[in-house]
Amino acid sequence: MASSSIVTGLMAYGMSGKVFHAPFVQQNPGFTFKAIVERTRKEAAERYPDVISYDTTEQLLNDAEIELIIVNSPNYLHYEQARAALLAGKHVLVEKPATATVDEFRELTETARRMNKHLLVYQNRRFTSEYLAVKEVIESGRLGNLIEVHFRYDRYRAAVGAKKFKEQAAYPANGLLYDLGPHLLDQAISLFGKPVAFHKFTAAHRIGSEVNDFFTYQLKYPYNLVVTLTASLLAAAPGISYLIHGTAGSFTKDRTDTQEAQLLAGMWPDDAEFGLEPEGSEGKLVTVQGVDDKITEQVPCSKGEYMHIFDAVHHTIRNGALYPVTDEQVAWQLELLQADDN
Repeated sequence: MASSSIVTGLMAYGMSGKVFHAPFVQQNPGFTFKAIVERTRKEAAERYPDVISYDTTEQLLNDAEIELIIVNSPNYLHYEQARAALLAGKHVLVEKPATATVDEFRELTETARRMNKHLLVYQNRRFTSEYLAVKEVIESGRLGNLIEVHFRYDRYRAAVGAKKFKEQAAYPANGLLYDLGPHLLDQAISLFGKPVAFHKFTAAHRIGSEVNDFFTYQLKYPYNLVVTLTASLLAAAPGISYLIHGTAGSFTKDRTDTQEAQLLAGMWPDDAEFGLEPEGSEGKLVTVQGVDDKITEQVPCSKGEYMHIFDAVHHTIRNGALYPVTDEQVAWQLELLQADDN
C-alpha cells in the first residue's frame, strides 16, 4: 500500500522551483520532497539540505521511489518532459502552459490514461486573494446579471528579457501570451466556461522584440456577457486588474495578492502573515437599490492560498478526487492560446 505522503521530485530549481513549488512540497505533509534536478549551479541544498540534487532529468526519472514529478522547466520542454515522466510511471504536475498546442496536451492525457497515472496542470492564480474575492462577489449574485467583465495583468518591462524561451520566436509557447495568457484565460474559464465566440489580438511593441508583448481577448458568453482579458509589458500606469459590471452593481479590485512577493523574500507558506493582503487593499463594491440609491462597500479579501493546489494534487492522487483544473478546461485554454488573431 502506498504511503499517504507522495514522494516528489522537481525538474528544475529556477524561479518557479524556488518560489512556487519547493516551499509547498517541503511544508505540505502530503508530500515528501526527495529530489530536484540542478544541471549547473547547486543551490537547493542551502534551503533543502536533505533533498537529493540530480545532475540530469534521467536520474530523476530513474528514481524508483519518486511517484510525482513536477515539470516546472521552460515552456518548450513541458510536453517532452511530461511525456517522459508519464512513460516512466510517474504522476505529473505540469506548470502552465501545459503544452504549446492542444494536440500535444491531448496526447499527454491519452498517455496518462494508458499508464494509469494522473496528469495535472498547475494553475496557482485560482488561489490568489484578489481572484478569490472576485469569485465570491460574482457567485453571491449581488451584481445581478453580469454585463461586462475585465481582467488585466499589466507590467512595465521595456527591455527584452534574458530568457530565450520567452523572448525568441524559435521557441514554441513564447511571449507574453503564453506567460500571462494561461493565468487570465484559466480564471475566465473557471468562472464562466468555454466562450461561444471570441476575438483575439496580439502585438509586439518593445524595440527588438521577436514575440508578442501585448494581447487582448474578447470572450462572448450567453446572455450577451462579454469578458475582456488584457495583458501588457508596457503599462507604466497599470489599469484596474478586475472590473465587473452587472445589472445591480459593480466591483473593482487591484492585483494585491502578497504570496509571490512573500515567497521571493523567503517567507514560508506556514507563516501567520503569508497570503494576507495589507490594509487598504480591499475591493470596492457598489450596488444599486431602488431607482438610483447606490451603496458603496469595501470588500476585504480572503487569504491567498497557493497551498490549496497542492492539497488538491494530493487528494486527487491518493483519493481519486476530481482535480479542480480539468482536462477540458486546459484544452479550451490551449485552443484560445494557439488561435490566430481575428
